Amino acid sequence: MFIQTEQTPNPATLKFLPGRVVMAQGTADFADPEAAARSPLAERLFRVEGVTGVFLGSDFVTVAKDQSKDWLVLKPAILGIIMEHFAANRPVILESPSDSAGDERTAEDEDEISATIRELIDTRVRPAVAQDGGDIIFRGFEDGVVYLHMQGACSGCPSSTATLKMGIENMLRHYVPEVVEVRAIG
Repeated sequence: MFIQTEQTPNPATLKFLPGRVVMAQGTADFADPEAAARSPLAERLFRVEGVTGVFLGSDFVTVAKDQSKDWLVLKPAILGIIMEHFAANRPVILESPSDSAGDERTAEDEDEISATIRELIDTRVRPAVAQDGGDIIFRGFEDGVVYLHMQGACSGCPSSTATLKMGIENMLRHYVPEVVEVRAIG
Protein backbone atom coordinates (compact mmCIF):
# COMPACT_ATOMS: atom_id res chain seq x y z
CA MET A 1 0.00 0.00 0.00
CA PHE A 2 1.29 3.43 -0.96
CA ILE A 3 0.01 6.47 0.91
CA GLN A 4 0.54 9.87 -0.63
CA THR A 5 0.84 13.02 1.45
CA GLU A 6 -0.03 16.56 0.47
CA GLN A 7 0.65 19.81 2.21
CA THR A 8 -2.35 21.98 2.96
CA PRO A 9 -2.58 25.77 3.23
CA ASN A 10 -2.49 25.23 6.99
CA PRO A 11 1.11 24.41 8.01
CA ALA A 12 -0.17 22.62 11.12
CA THR A 13 -2.03 20.02 9.03
CA LEU A 14 -1.00 17.37 6.54
CA LYS A 15 -3.29 15.46 4.18
CA PHE A 16 -2.79 11.69 3.82
CA LEU A 17 -4.27 9.90 0.78
CA PRO A 18 -4.42 6.11 1.27
CA GLY A 19 -5.68 5.47 -2.27
CA ARG A 20 -9.02 4.10 -1.13
CA VAL A 21 -12.31 5.26 0.34
CA VAL A 22 -11.96 6.59 3.88
CA MET A 23 -15.56 7.77 4.44
CA ALA A 24 -18.23 6.37 2.11
CA GLN A 25 -20.46 9.33 2.93
CA GLY A 26 -20.04 12.49 4.94
CA THR A 27 -17.01 13.54 6.91
CA ALA A 28 -15.87 13.21 10.51
CA ASP A 29 -13.94 15.79 12.49
CA PHE A 30 -12.23 14.92 15.77
CA ALA A 31 -10.75 17.72 17.87
CA ASP A 32 -9.55 15.54 20.75
CA PRO A 33 -9.03 11.88 21.75
CA GLU A 34 -12.36 11.68 23.59
CA ALA A 35 -14.29 12.67 20.45
CA ALA A 36 -12.36 10.03 18.49
CA ALA A 37 -13.85 7.13 20.46
CA ARG A 38 -16.17 6.22 17.54
CA SER A 39 -13.25 5.95 15.11
CA PRO A 40 -10.59 3.31 15.69
CA LEU A 41 -8.35 5.05 13.14
CA ALA A 42 -8.64 8.51 14.71
CA GLU A 43 -8.23 7.01 18.16
CA ARG A 44 -4.91 5.42 17.17
CA LEU A 45 -3.70 8.60 15.47
CA PHE A 46 -4.30 10.57 18.67
CA ARG A 47 -1.89 8.23 20.46
CA VAL A 48 0.95 9.81 18.47
CA GLU A 49 2.42 12.53 20.66
CA GLY A 50 1.76 15.90 19.05
CA VAL A 51 -1.41 14.99 17.10
CA THR A 52 -4.10 17.56 17.95
CA GLY A 53 -6.83 16.81 15.42
CA VAL A 54 -8.01 14.23 12.88
CA PHE A 55 -10.39 14.87 9.99
CA LEU A 56 -11.72 12.06 7.82
CA GLY A 57 -12.85 12.90 4.29
CA SER A 58 -14.07 10.83 1.38
CA ASP A 59 -10.61 9.62 0.31
CA PHE A 60 -8.23 11.34 2.72
CA VAL A 61 -7.21 11.74 6.34
CA THR A 62 -6.08 15.16 7.51
CA VAL A 63 -3.99 15.25 10.67
CA ALA A 64 -3.30 18.39 12.70
CA LYS A 65 -0.23 18.71 14.89
CA ASP A 66 0.98 20.77 17.79
CA GLN A 67 3.12 23.72 16.62
CA SER A 68 6.08 22.48 18.68
CA LYS A 69 6.25 19.15 16.81
CA ASP A 70 7.90 18.58 13.44
CA TRP A 71 6.31 16.70 10.51
CA LEU A 72 9.62 14.90 9.91
CA VAL A 73 9.16 13.19 13.27
CA LEU A 74 5.37 12.69 13.17
CA LYS A 75 4.87 11.66 9.55
CA PRO A 76 6.43 8.14 9.70
CA ALA A 77 4.34 7.16 12.74
CA ILE A 78 1.14 8.49 11.16
CA LEU A 79 1.86 6.75 7.85
CA GLY A 80 2.46 3.48 9.71
CA ILE A 81 -0.84 3.71 11.59
CA ILE A 82 -2.86 4.53 8.47
CA MET A 83 -1.16 1.79 6.43
CA GLU A 84 -1.65 -0.86 9.11
CA HIS A 85 -5.26 0.19 9.68
CA PHE A 86 -6.28 -0.17 6.05
CA ALA A 87 -4.14 -3.27 5.43
CA ALA A 88 -5.99 -4.99 8.29
CA ASN A 89 -9.36 -3.85 6.85
CA ARG A 90 -10.41 -2.29 10.14
CA PRO A 91 -13.47 -0.02 10.21
CA VAL A 92 -12.83 3.70 10.06
CA ILE A 93 -16.04 4.56 11.95
CA LEU A 94 -17.79 2.21 14.39
CA GLU A 95 -21.21 3.81 14.10
CA SER A 96 -22.82 5.72 11.31
CA PRO A 97 -22.61 9.47 11.92
CA SER A 98 -26.07 10.97 12.21
CA ASP A 99 -25.33 13.67 9.65
CA SER A 100 -21.71 14.69 9.88
CA ALA A 101 -21.67 16.40 6.50
CA GLY A 102 -24.49 18.83 7.23
CA ASP A 103 -26.53 20.37 9.94
CA GLU A 104 -29.60 19.04 11.67
CA ARG A 105 -32.07 20.79 9.37
CA THR A 106 -33.28 19.20 6.18
CA ALA A 107 -33.72 20.94 2.86
CA GLU A 108 -37.50 20.86 3.34
CA ASP A 109 -37.17 23.00 6.49
CA GLU A 110 -35.17 25.71 4.71
CA ASP A 111 -36.35 28.83 2.98
CA GLU A 112 -35.41 29.43 -0.64
CA ILE A 113 -32.40 31.65 0.17
CA SER A 114 -30.90 29.11 2.60
CA ALA A 115 -31.46 26.30 0.10
CA THR A 116 -29.67 28.30 -2.61
CA ILE A 117 -26.76 29.08 -0.27
CA ARG A 118 -26.49 25.41 0.77
CA GLU A 119 -26.45 24.32 -2.86
CA LEU A 120 -23.71 26.84 -3.74
CA ILE A 121 -21.63 25.73 -0.75
CA ASP A 122 -22.10 22.04 -1.57
CA THR A 123 -21.39 22.31 -5.30
CA ARG A 124 -18.84 25.11 -5.57
CA VAL A 125 -17.06 25.46 -2.24
CA ARG A 126 -16.88 22.04 -0.55
CA PRO A 127 -15.10 20.27 -3.44
CA ALA A 128 -12.38 22.94 -3.51
CA VAL A 129 -12.01 22.94 0.27
CA ALA A 130 -11.77 19.13 0.29
CA GLN A 131 -8.77 19.37 -2.04
CA ASP A 132 -7.03 21.29 0.73
CA GLY A 133 -7.87 18.60 3.30
CA GLY A 134 -10.88 20.17 4.95
CA ASP A 135 -14.58 20.75 4.79
CA ILE A 136 -16.99 23.63 5.20
CA ILE A 137 -20.52 23.14 6.43
CA PHE A 138 -23.47 25.49 6.10
CA ARG A 139 -24.97 26.15 9.53
CA GLY A 140 -27.52 28.82 8.76
CA PHE A 141 -28.53 32.15 7.28
CA GLU A 142 -29.96 34.92 9.42
CA ASP A 143 -30.27 38.69 8.93
CA GLY A 144 -27.96 38.68 5.90
CA VAL A 145 -25.24 36.63 7.63
CA VAL A 146 -24.21 33.16 6.44
CA TYR A 147 -22.82 30.95 9.22
CA LEU A 148 -20.29 28.30 8.20
CA HIS A 149 -18.35 25.72 10.17
CA MET A 150 -14.77 25.03 9.06
CA GLN A 151 -13.32 21.53 9.58
CA GLY A 152 -10.09 19.67 9.00
CA ALA A 153 -7.23 21.67 7.51
CA CYS A 154 -9.53 24.70 7.22
CA SER A 155 -10.08 24.93 10.96
CA GLY A 156 -7.47 27.29 12.33
CA CYS A 157 -5.83 27.80 8.95
CA PRO A 158 -4.17 31.21 8.60
CA SER A 159 -5.74 31.67 5.16
CA SER A 160 -9.27 30.60 6.16
CA THR A 161 -10.35 34.17 6.97
CA ALA A 162 -9.25 35.31 3.52
CA THR A 163 -10.99 32.30 1.96
CA LEU A 164 -14.21 33.15 3.80
CA LYS A 165 -14.17 36.88 3.10
CA MET A 166 -12.65 37.18 -0.35
CA GLY A 167 -13.72 33.89 -1.85
CA ILE A 168 -16.89 32.51 -0.35
CA GLU A 169 -18.47 35.80 0.74
CA ASN A 170 -17.91 37.43 -2.66
CA MET A 171 -19.24 34.39 -4.52
CA LEU A 172 -22.36 34.16 -2.34
CA ARG A 173 -23.02 37.90 -2.59
CA HIS A 174 -22.81 37.60 -6.38
CA TYR A 175 -25.43 34.84 -6.58
CA VAL A 176 -27.52 35.75 -3.53
CA PRO A 177 -27.87 39.53 -3.09
CA GLU A 178 -29.42 39.05 0.37
CA VAL A 179 -26.02 37.86 1.70
CA VAL A 180 -24.22 40.68 3.50
CA GLU A 181 -21.53 38.74 5.38
CA VAL A 182 -20.07 35.28 5.98
CA ARG A 183 -18.93 34.22 9.46
CA ALA A 184 -17.14 31.13 10.69
CA ILE A 185 -18.58 29.48 13.78
CA GLY A 186 -17.14 26.72 15.95
